[in-house]
Amino acid sequence: MKVRSTTILCLRYKGSVAIGGDGQVTFDDTIMKAKAVKIRKIYNDTILTGFAGAAADALALFERFESKIDEFSGNLPRAAVELAKDWRTDKYLQKLEALLAVADKKNSLLISGTGEVVEPDDGILAIGSGGPYALAAARSLVSVNSKMNAEEIVRKALMIAADICIYTNSNITVESIK
Repeated sequence: MKVRSTTILCLRYKGSVAIGGDGQVTFDDTIMKAKAVKIRKIYNDTILTGFAGAAADALALFERFESKIDEFSGNLPRAAVELAKDWRTDKYLQKLEALLAVADKKNSLLISGTGEVVEPDDGILAIGSGGPYALAAARSLVSVNSKMNAEEIVRKALMIAADICIYTNSNITVESIK
């Protein structure tokens, strides 16, 4: 059974960082849940996280990431690299089909299923089935020198993705740090 779900968008804009996600979980051609929460604040609300992929895999990966954040005292780049190292060498982790988008005040990172850590050039990253649509919408909104703040752009871009991607819905959750 193929699991499809999620659009997660992270945006660094005008001095703040916002991450948002939709609430839909889909199994094959059936919507199983419409109000899932796939974003979290961790480490005393200083780090934003969002996950996409097979639900159990994403949660397992999220737990590993959170333990790395604790181990490295909130140092996001170090925790991400150490998790990526584990991902590449641990046979259990290599089987996980999930992605993480993570951000703090200074860094926005994508941690991929192949154990890669990528920092976007423009401060915008998106993962999941509707990721390309949300990414395009966010870049467009930012490029017109919008009067919107980061949270508003994330919400609007995710709503646009929900209008296009059948695996994304309009039950949007957004968190931010300044």
